[in-house]
Amino acid sequence: MSSCQIVPPHLLRRLAEAGDPDVARAARHTLEASLLQVGRRAVRSAQATSEGGKGAAGLIPPQLRERAERSGDYELPAEAVRPRTGAPAGLQPQRTIYDAGHTTDLPGTERRGEGDPATSDESVNEAYDGLGDTFALYADIYDRNSLDGKGLPLLASVHYDRNYDNAYWDGEQMVFGDGDGVYFRSFTDSVDVIGHELTHGVTQYTAGLTYVGQSGALNESISDCFGSMVKQRVGGETAADADWLIGAGLFTAKVQGVALRSMKAPGTAYDDPHLGKDPQPATMDGYQDLPHDQAHDNGGVHINSGIPNHAFYLAAVAIGGTSWDGAGRVWYDVLTTGNLPKDVDFAGFAEATIKSAGALFGAGGSQEQAIQQAWIDVKVLGS
Repeated sequence: MSSCQIVPPHLLRRLAEAGDPDVARAARHTLEASLLQVGRRAVRSAQATSEGGKGAAGLIPPQLRERAERSGDYELPAEAVRPRTGAPAGLQPQRTIYDAGHTTDLPGTERRGEGDPATSDESVNEAYDGLGDTFALYADIYDRNSLDGKGLPLLASVHYDRNYDNAYWDGEQMVFGDGDGVYFRSFTDSVDVIGHELTHGVTQYTAGLTYVGQSGALNESISDCFGSMVKQRVGGETAADADWLIGAGLFTAKVQGVALRSMKAPGTAYDDPHLGKDPQPATMDGYQDLPHDQAHDNGGVHINSGIPNHAFYLAAVAIGGTSWDGAGRVWYDVLTTGNLPKDVDFAGFAEATIKSAGALFGAGGSQEQAIQQAWIDVKVLGS
């Protein structure tokens, strides 16, 4: 199990070799901190179950559980002392944003709770809004009540550590670094990054895809897909209008690149003297069969995710309209129906999406054909 972080380890390793000693030190520190998250996230993820399970209520700070319980917005386990009373009038998030104060002590000091006015801290406000935007996509489009489907409170800590070059979901909450200021800006700047990381939480509570090899790459890809949909919905964009970039705006002007990844054109997001060239393949011709260990990002989960990413982009554009009403509805159905093996490979996932499209939109319809053709185009399926 690896901690789900937006910046892949191969980028951090390049920065760890940078000529700037401060940048190199920050990158090494971020990598080391990532390793510490592995065990922590594995334990927390193990406590979460698939749809219909108890979820991870025990991981939520007591004061938040009591607050949410009183409002009726969080469904506590059956064995809880006080049962849930009433039903919410509508699906509403329960957000709390903390300031870690450039330490690694989580969650930190509470800075903004649900319904509180904006603060003078831009990172706090960006995190608050991004959590809300992600909640809204799942609630408004898919009628899902938070990450676990039961109103799980959304927690986030900003200003984590010093010069921390990453953002991640740790199995319980979101954590945002401020970047090193040389190559990376603050990680609350991109709403798709927030959507990406929170979607790891949705996957944790639903399909629980094993974070290694092709199932791990699918885990990453699903987060990119829904993160991009959050961004597109905030911007009012159709699939054809969107830039399909993940993490646009995270790089400083020093970097020769536009984003961490491109779903439209994997392998083109950056080409920089210090960071190297974007290694993502767009088709199975470029698939990297790497060892399933920590040194190789659990089989290249952040690299090979370019292939299912590209398939989603092709399908969404071919179907037309907004991505969340077309391809997104199919991907969500596959993720949440409970029929997906935890170690599913690309071909198995592809077949599941084709079957789902037929069930949702009609067998043999244009949506099913578009999705099938997308998987053929990226060479996961034969023609």
